[in-house]
Amino acid sequence: MGAEREARACATFYGELAIAQPVLSCLRCLRRFAGSTAKRCKDKHLEEALLLSRVLSEGLRVLGEAEARPLLRCVLAFQMEATGSSSSFQKLEQIVTQLAVGKEALLAQEVGALLAGLAPQGEVLSPGDLQSVCMFMEESSLGRQHWRQNLAPLLQRLATTLRWVLQSQPAPGGTWDYLVIKACLQLFQALPKDVAPLVWSTAGKSETLQSLLGSLLEVAWGKAPNKDTRLLAGTALSMLVNTAPQPEHGASATLALFQLSDRGAGELKFGELAVEAPHVLEPDGLEKLVLTRGLLTCCRMEILSCQLESFTHKACLLLDVVFPAVCALTKEQKDCHYYYCFQACALWLQRLRESLPAVWHLTGTRILAQDTELLRQLTRLVWDNAETPVEGVSEFIHSSFRLLLEIYHLECQRFQDQERPLYQQTLQRVVSMPWQIKAKYVPLCAVVPYVGSQQVLDAYPDLPQHLLSCLSTNHLCPAATEVYKALVRQQRAERQDGRRDAESALAERWALCWLPLLSQALRSPLPILQSNAANHLLAWTLRQLPATQAPLAARFGGRDTASLRAWVSLLKAQNSVAGDLPLRGEALERLSCCLGAREEGVRLAALGLLCCGPSTSRPLSGTEARLLREFLPLNLNCDSSSFRQLLQAAVRKALVRLRDSSLAQLRGKVPRGTEPGEGAGRLARAVGFVEWLLQLSVASLSPGSNYQRKKTALLLLAAVLETCTDTWSPERKKGQPPRTMATLLSYARESGRWDFFSRPNLLALLSCLQDSTNEIRDLASELLVRYFPATFPEPIALALFQLAQDALRSPRVQEAEAGAVLMKTILQKSDSGTMKSLALEAEAALTLPNRGLCFAQHLLHVLQAQYAAACRDLLQAAATAPMHGAVAALRRCLLQVPEVAASMRAAELAQSWQELLARLVTTARDITSFLLGALQSRQGTGTDEQAAAPSFADMGNAIGSLIMLGKGRGQEEEEEDSVLLSEEHSLILTCCWVSVKEIGLLLGGLAELLLDPALPAGSGSLLPLPTLQTATRVFQEILLRCRHWGAVEGCSVGFTKFCAALLNHPDAELQAIPQTILEQGLETLSGPRSSSITRRAAGFPMLFLCIVSGEAPAQARPLLTRCVQMLLALATTALPRDWDQTLDLPQVCALHVLQTLVRGAGLGGALLRHAAPMADLALRGLGSPCWAMRNAAIQLFSALTSRLLGQQRSRGESCLAEGVSLQAFLGQHPELGAVLLGELGAAAEPVPGGPHLRPALHAVLTLLAQLQPGADGPGSPSARFLGPLLGLAESPSYAVRAMAAKALVPVVPPPWRRGLLLRLARRLPAAPGRIRSHNGVHGRLLQMRALLAPAPGTSGLSAEALRPVALQLEARGWLLTPAQRCPLVRAAFLQILALLPASFSPGFARSIRAAVGTELGSLPPGGKLGCAEPQVGSAVLHQTMAHFVCSEAARLADGERIGAVCSLLRQPNPDVQLAVLSWVIAGEGGTCKELEKALGLTLLENLGSVLRERRDKEFLRLYLEALLHLYRDPSSWSQEASHKLHGSSAASLEMLLHMVEAERPGPDLLFQALCAASLLLAHRVGAKDGPLVERWCAALEECSRSASFEVLRLAAARSLQTAGADVVRRSLRAACPSLVPVALRLINVGIHLLQDEEREVRHEASGFASLLLPDPGESLPDSCVFVQDNVGLLGLLQLLLAEFGEHPETFDSLLQHLPVLDLRGIVEELETNKAASLYKEDEPNVFAEPAVLARHLLPVLLQLLEKAPAGSPLHASALRWLSAAGPGVLRDLRYCERCWSREAAARWAMKALGCAKLRVAVAVLLARARLAAEVLRVLGDSAAAVPELGCSTRELEQELEVVQGLLAQHGLAPTLSQGDVPREPGPPTKAA
Repeated sequence: MGAEREARACATFYGELAIAQPVLSCLRCLRRFAGSTAKRCKDKHLEEALLLSRVLSEGLRVLGEAEARPLLRCVLAFQMEATGSSSSFQKLEQIVTQLAVGKEALLAQEVGALLAGLAPQGEVLSPGDLQSVCMFMEESSLGRQHWRQNLAPLLQRLATTLRWVLQSQPAPGGTWDYLVIKACLQLFQALPKDVAPLVWSTAGKSETLQSLLGSLLEVAWGKAPNKDTRLLAGTALSMLVNTAPQPEHGASATLALFQLSDRGAGELKFGELAVEAPHVLEPDGLEKLVLTRGLLTCCRMEILSCQLESFTHKACLLLDVVFPAVCALTKEQKDCHYYYCFQACALWLQRLRESLPAVWHLTGTRILAQDTELLRQLTRLVWDNAETPVEGVSEFIHSSFRLLLEIYHLECQRFQDQERPLYQQTLQRVVSMPWQIKAKYVPLCAVVPYVGSQQVLDAYPDLPQHLLSCLSTNHLCPAATEVYKALVRQQRAERQDGRRDAESALAERWALCWLPLLSQALRSPLPILQSNAANHLLAWTLRQLPATQAPLAARFGGRDTASLRAWVSLLKAQNSVAGDLPLRGEALERLSCCLGAREEGVRLAALGLLCCGPSTSRPLSGTEARLLREFLPLNLNCDSSSFRQLLQAAVRKALVRLRDSSLAQLRGKVPRGTEPGEGAGRLARAVGFVEWLLQLSVASLSPGSNYQRKKTALLLLAAVLETCTDTWSPERKKGQPPRTMATLLSYARESGRWDFFSRPNLLALLSCLQDSTNEIRDLASELLVRYFPATFPEPIALALFQLAQDALRSPRVQEAEAGAVLMKTILQKSDSGTMKSLALEAEAALTLPNRGLCFAQHLLHVLQAQYAAACRDLLQAAATAPMHGAVAALRRCLLQVPEVAASMRAAELAQSWQELLARLVTTARDITSFLLGALQSRQGTGTDEQAAAPSFADMGNAIGSLIMLGKGRGQEEEEEDSVLLSEEHSLILTCCWVSVKEIGLLLGGLAELLLDPALPAGSGSLLPLPTLQTATRVFQEILLRCRHWGAVEGCSVGFTKFCAALLNHPDAELQAIPQTILEQGLETLSGPRSSSITRRAAGFPMLFLCIVSGEAPAQARPLLTRCVQMLLALATTALPRDWDQTLDLPQVCALHVLQTLVRGAGLGGALLRHAAPMADLALRGLGSPCWAMRNAAIQLFSALTSRLLGQQRSRGESCLAEGVSLQAFLGQHPELGAVLLGELGAAAEPVPGGPHLRPALHAVLTLLAQLQPGADGPGSPSARFLGPLLGLAESPSYAVRAMAAKALVPVVPPPWRRGLLLRLARRLPAAPGRIRSHNGVHGRLLQMRALLAPAPGTSGLSAEALRPVALQLEARGWLLTPAQRCPLVRAAFLQILALLPASFSPGFARSIRAAVGTELGSLPPGGKLGCAEPQVGSAVLHQTMAHFVCSEAARLADGERIGAVCSLLRQPNPDVQLAVLSWVIAGEGGTCKELEKALGLTLLENLGSVLRERRDKEFLRLYLEALLHLYRDPSSWSQEASHKLHGSSAASLEMLLHMVEAERPGPDLLFQALCAASLLLAHRVGAKDGPLVERWCAALEECSRSASFEVLRLAAARSLQTAGADVVRRSLRAACPSLVPVALRLINVGIHLLQDEEREVRHEASGFASLLLPDPGESLPDSCVFVQDNVGLLGLLQLLLAEFGEHPETFDSLLQHLPVLDLRGIVEELETNKAASLYKEDEPNVFAEPAVLARHLLPVLLQLLEKAPAGSPLHASALRWLSAAGPGVLRDLRYCERCWSREAAARWAMKALGCAKLRVAVAVLLARARLAAEVLRVLGDSAAAVPELGCSTRELEQELEVVQGLLAQHGLAPTLSQGDVPREPGPPTKAA
């Protein structure tokens, strides 16, 4: 604390001087800087101090040195303590330099005195001293001057320190040795001229520097354990080389260093210094990497490129010494060095590029000529490692590609070589690689500038399609983007000819290549493809080529959804490029349409366009604000998490614009585009918009809202508070409030707005703390803690505390977790006064000096009391006081409250915290032992407990005993057996498992918090060794004796943190704890046991995973290595001759543990070093005679495969294939490749005595089949797999033949496929008598099919290239004829023929069609060929033939072939019919509209007979599904279709409706039947069809119920869209008035389905509403933009109001949607406060929001009443409703008034705040009361006929006002005085 002492002395000294005030202000800033922890706070205080120093400088100038010295000394003291931060040190350097203007000599004197005090008399420099040496050397000119003058003492101290550090070996992870070497490096770099004589001069030779050089060599050779330290030593040695006055001297010394690393012993001559080679017991090979990387990082160019005298040829370091070292390094298979090896490779190429002139001058020739070994080595090096998965290495490979091609280009230019074959070779290799391999795109980008864009596009015609595929795959998108940009840049560079029309010509050329690509991507329904194209390609294209906007806009002028999606993306990109775009006319209309569209992506893009401006000070226009007010209320309940996040981000941008433009206006700046006199109004509108958004967010936080609405509202509220308050968050880098924010806040509050922290807002957030989901609770708590005032009002705090106490005692996990969040929030929002008012358990806690300690003491007492209750009666405790709530509260309060963590580090509280934590850990141990013992029928701890968990039967018996004991019955009584667990059983299980899980999380979090090495030394003493050992036993007990996966998973998270904290701690005794646990676990694993561990208990393997995951990733991971080696050794031991199959064998246990380690996410690539032995073990395990061993082996191999091939892609991506080629795979895992090849070779070898099954073979083939083909040649490692795989074609196993064919694909590079296909075709038998093996023929055909099938996104080989293969197949055409007796061979042959349609001669094509037609035409109804015995595979053959006929008809669109397909549907053969139907459903005929039309007519024609026969449910389902697929587009129905149904339509519809109503054939068939009935009904609705329509409507109502299957609700929604809109439209015409009641029922169904909990159901129902949004009196439009669910809902309400308002049924139908809840019962249940049961009845529809719907319905009902004329039937309906419901409404209002007027309500008011049922009941009651008052007012005298009501309109309104006021005081209703309550916009009258 030297700086603080100097600051006090300085303040005293200047107290009486004239400059005291600025000095004291400056000192205050410096003290705040020193006391801050956040970097932003430190920077802020230093900025203020720097400003003050400029003022002080003038005052100090007139004072003497004696008066200036204290201030300079004080600032230097702060600077000395800031040496850990370069930015802070630099800022303090500016301050002290500013203060010392005119007194530079005094400052130099003070700096010298300060630095001279570092370790006087040659002592060892501490890490702090070394940091000071480094910082003053690097950042201070006076510091460098001092060290130059005191160089010898500094060298002496550095040499002494480094020698001492190497001898004493400080704790691992320390930075002492690193800092010494960093100081040496900076010394050599900063003072080279001063150091040079000490190295290179005989007279000036320094013994001290010679000693230091020897120590640096020892570090580089491995004396220091840390890799970073060794690499830094290499850089320091290189910097020492740089001090050489002559380049030849430096080169000679460097050569000597490399020779020393090769020899390993001898003397090193380094200039005039001589040192012995270091002695290292186990060299690891890193020394050469250290030297190479250091040299390439900083060695002078003239040293690297000067001629070496000792070589016979013209040699230099760069080419002849460093490059061989780099090549040798990159060939090493050491993962820990991999990154730095390829960094060295990239550095070498970079230095070669820089030194090319010098190298050419030295050699006189090209160094990368075509036939040189150097070029061959370089190309092989970069290509062989292009696909490396090691993080960071790919970037080095990428830069290496670019540098290599650039160097080659420069050489060709220099030596005027026009032939440049390297470019063509690179391009050909790129083209031959599969598109899934990311490594192909970097060399493609690199080669584009050298070969030109057109040559690339000509050589790679599939490139646009491949780029599309990449854009839909996240990890390939950046690479594809770079390729596109490189090609477009090149096209632009090639056309820069200066012509006036150059831009339009460029746009035309661009459109030829790229317009289809960009158009397809932007119109794609795949969100990832559309967003990637918009974000990465579109805006960039418009910036580069502005003229492309016109062709793009022309493509997106349609009104379909895809065009709108693309159009709004284009508009947004234009806005970002060109600035503000005016929104008016058609653009505004289309934008409004996009804001209401059904697709989230379209809405988000439109919202982004609204909210983003060219600058943050650009205000929102009136149109933008209006559209936002319409948009936001309708999008609060979207159930997509990403949509909510993006919505918040967009609204935040709009708020920033509002804030910044308002601030600018308050400062007097008029934003661009503002009309004169408009400023004040615009400012008021901005403030009003924020207030509206605030009220909208708060109103949506009601517990009656669904999760989606509350989460969105909280996100919007967070955006408002973050943007429009002046709360400063030091931990955030961006988004801080402007300095003038207070001005805007004052303006808003003067107008009565922006009361962000009002009581209603506070109560709304407090209600969220009781939510059942973590996300809502945590976000609400965060907002309360971060933004709201520091303390809660005391009454609220007391009520919250009581609520939290009650919640902690709840057996429901969600309620207990809510109690824990409440406790944490209360702790953070209370002061000492509030704390004294709380009813804390521990009276002694009130005397504790800290709130956190007091609160933790209270919670610990609660936990101990609950534990005591559980010991007395576990069943009762589990129901009324389970322990998991208290443990969760302790975890949150101790680990998630920064103030508590800070108090734990305070020295004065250390003793109190240590005692509390010791009691807490002991209590956790006792609880864990008690709970786990209770499940084993043993309670308490015991030393001789078995490691295994109890069986489920044992647990059931133990829990049964506890239940009987708790109920007071004896053991002899038996209850009735039940399949389901009783609530008591579940209570005990929940109490045990959740408590155990929470204990694990708590202990792990405590260790992570208090054992952090970065903390002060005294903090670790809070968890002394005995306490940690107790916690260790707790973890062991949980993981060894627990079966519940949730408990194990939670505990594992804690145990991993626990082990990581111990392993990273400097105390060796603590570091040893995890190793001890590991050894105990391995011993337990290999020893005998009495029951199962791993197969049925999830915890034991996790014990090992947690320990090894705790190791630091950057270290060598000795525990992981030890663990894997022991497990491999155990798993490979021979099985005993007789084993008990009820017990786990140690070998099986070892396999399960290995599988867990492989699946562990934290281990990553560290485990892949052991991939080969693990794979070998798994493959051998597959052949074990023990079932358990085989089961474990296949699980291990599956996990290993997933780890080797990388993670699967996300669901939104279109790419399913992994992008790892076989060549790269073998390069990364050569040992594993040998294992796989050995298994394949053994399987392919002939075995005496006939074939034998090899269990491991299929696993090997499956792994190979998941790889991609590479671009390697015949001599590559992957070529060795070809022979064994071809040999497997003759395997007797069909599965092996099929998988071997798939595995062949990655083995054969695309350029070699044609040759292999020809070879396989020639091996097919040319005549029936020449078949040696049918299996062999079949296997070769499968292999040909696999090679011919084009990969996704590729076109495959051309027809011309495949012509020779086709000729060979034509010669073997008999394989398709009946002469070939095997149907499977014939089917495989036909599948190959189908892949070569354009390569055959016309005659052979006719013979194929004839053979297929003959075969299919001869089939009898049963599908048998008439032969005596049925043939295996005949069904496959017939289905293949049917698919072939269909595909040919779709390809050729020929009438004859289309007729043949339709005739197949009329055939009675089921195999053929099913094949055609499945082909139709798969959508393979979508490209041929004629075929689809003919098939649809055929299906319609036969529909009646199919429904009558009803031969098979599956066939009928497929038939109806195919029919619906063909008529999925309404425009595909034609007059011809109606004619086909003429006469049979009614009968078919009758049968379908009967199936739906009476038969109940199952959900799937019911779905198809209802949709098919709707399709038929849509084209025959008339007056005579009324009964059918009513039956259909009733079926929809039945299927749309919330309790129905999801598939039935979806069928109802789709049926509404298909036929419902037409029925509604017809009912509005004069011809069909009888359909009005049905239309009202259909609209009711639509309203119901638009609130369904499944998004797909809501989307289908929104289609029905969308079709009715245009003028419903007209016929259905040809095209319609489907609207969002809420827009559709409001549209249906508006339709009822506008078109059906005069019908009396309308009023009654709307009232059905207002639920009547038992308000009195809900309140009484809250008042009694009875104990909660474990289970809560689920709502049938958790998405529906009755309270929100009531807000929508009320204005519609009021308008219906207002519009209806007096005496209308609607008034009669209203009167009937008032008679039935009015008295109840009035009773409930008066009951509410009595309840909330009593003081007793305060006891349960806080609980009522979070009760969803109560909030819904209140909202609906207020809506019904408002409606009743309106009915009374409208009906007037007629209402007197309701004597039961007994009140007038005025009295009812007064009662409603009183009740709403009371409810608003308690946060249960909106306040009546709220002038800006957000109202949802009215429904649209028509769609765009």
